[in-house]
Amino acid sequence: MIHAHVEKFGLYADIFVPNSLIDSYSRCGSSGLDGAMTLFLAMEERDVVTWNSMIGGLVRCGELECACKLFDEMPERDMVSWNTMLDGYTKAGEMDKAFELFERMPDRNIVSWSTMVCGYSKAGDMDMARVLFDRCPGKNVVLWTTIIAGYAEKGNAREATELYGKMEEAGLRPDEGFLFSILAACAESGMLELGRRIHASVKKWRFRCGTKLLNAFIDMYAKCGCLDAASDVFSGMMAKKDVVSWNSMIQGFAIHGHGKKALELFSRMVDEGFEPDRCTFVGLLCACTHAGLVNEGRKYFYSMEKVYGIVPEIEHYGCMVDLLGRGGHLEEAFMLLRSMPVEPNAIILGTLLNACRMHNDVDLAKAVCEQLFKLEPSDAGNYSLLSNIYAQAGDWMNVANVRLQMKNTGSQKPSGASSIEVEEEVHEFTVFDQSHPKSDDIYQMISRLAEDLQQVGFAPMIHQ
Repeated sequence: MIHAHVEKFGLYADIFVPNSLIDSYSRCGSSGLDGAMTLFLAMEERDVVTWNSMIGGLVRCGELECACKLFDEMPERDMVSWNTMLDGYTKAGEMDKAFELFERMPDRNIVSWSTMVCGYSKAGDMDMARVLFDRCPGKNVVLWTTIIAGYAEKGNAREATELYGKMEEAGLRPDEGFLFSILAACAESGMLELGRRIHASVKKWRFRCGTKLLNAFIDMYAKCGCLDAASDVFSGMMAKKDVVSWNSMIQGFAIHGHGKKALELFSRMVDEGFEPDRCTFVGLLCACTHAGLVNEGRKYFYSMEKVYGIVPEIEHYGCMVDLLGRGGHLEEAFMLLRSMPVEPNAIILGTLLNACRMHNDVDLAKAVCEQLFKLEPSDAGNYSLLSNIYAQAGDWMNVANVRLQMKNTGSQKPSGASSIEVEEEVHEFTVFDQSHPKSDDIYQMISRLAEDLQQVGFAPMIHQ
C-alpha cells in the first residue's frame, strides 16, 4: 500500500524513500526479495545506502552468490558494505571466504573483528578465533563476550575462566548481554565454576539484577546440578518472581530426580497466584517421570486443559508416554500415542521403544518400529535397540535379521559420550576411548569397580 502511494504521488525524488522501500521489502524474507530487486533495478540513481540495503536483504535470505555479485559491482563501498558481506559468509559457515574478504578490507572496526571471532567460534575453530581476538585492537565487551562464550560452549572451562579474569583485569565490567550469553553457555555445558565466579562478581559490583537475569542464574545453577544455589537465588527474588522463575526451579528439581519437591513448588506457585503455562507442565510431567509418580502425572496431564485451559502439545504427550512406559503401562502409553492430535515424532516413538526394551515387550516393540523405521530409516540407534530387545527375548534369528538390515542401510550407531568438570577443566569420554592422558588409570578403576560389583552379586546386562 505504501509503495502504491509512492508510485501514485511520484515520491521517488527523495532517494531516502526508495531506499527505505528496498529495506522494508528485503526484511520481509524471500517473499519480499523480488519486490526489492525490481525496485533496485528500476532506480536511475543509487547511493551507497541503496546498494547496502539490497545486499543486506540478499544476505538475510541466504542469497550469498547474488549478494557477492552486487558487492563486486558497487561503485563505492563503506564499512557497512564490507561488514554485511562478512556477516553473510560467517553465518553461512563459509569461513575461508569470510577470511579472504576480511584480509581485503581497507579498514576494520570492532564489528568486523567480532563477526570473525564469532564465526570461527560457531565453526568450532577456537584456535583461529583466539588468534583474531588477540590481534584485535581496542577490544570491547561484545568481543570479550563472544570469545568467552565460545570457549564455554565448547566446554573449555580453563580458557573461558582465564579470559574472564583478564577481562576483569582490563577494567571492563560485563553488561546484561554478556551475562545472559555466558550464563546460557555455562548452563548448556555444565560449567558451574565459571557461573559461580560471574555470580560472585555481580555481587561484588552490586549489579542491579532484574528478573530475567536472576532467572538466568537459576537456570544455570539448576542445569549444573547445584540446586541449593538455585534455590537461594529463587528464594531471594521476593517480589521479582515471574512464571519463568517458577518454571526454571521446577525443571531443576525435575531433571535431578527431586519429583516431590517439584510438585510441592508447583502447589506454592498456584497458591501465590501465578498462572502455569505449557512449560510448567513439561517440568511437572518430567518430575513425575523421574520420580516414578504415574498417578500424579496422569492427574496433571488431564488437568491441563480441563482446569488451566492449556491444550497438551507434542512435548506433553512425549512426557506422558515416557512416564507410562517407564512405569510398565505400555498398552496405555501406546493408546495415548495413537490418540495424539498430531503424528508422533521419532523422539516419542523412540521413547516407547526404549520402554519396550525395559519391560521385554517384543510384540509392541515390533509395532513401534514399523512406524519408527518409516520416519528414520537410516538411524542405527533404532535398529540397535530392536536388536537388543530380540536378544533379551532369546530370538537370535531376528537379532541377525535386524543387524543385516542395519548393515544394508549403511548406518552406524554413534558412540556415547560423557563429560565431567574437574578443577576448571572439562574432560570428555567416549566408548573405548584411550586418548585421555590418564587413560590407563581410568581403565584400572573400571576393572576394580567391575570386580567389586561382581562380589555383591551384580550380573551385567549384555547387549549385542
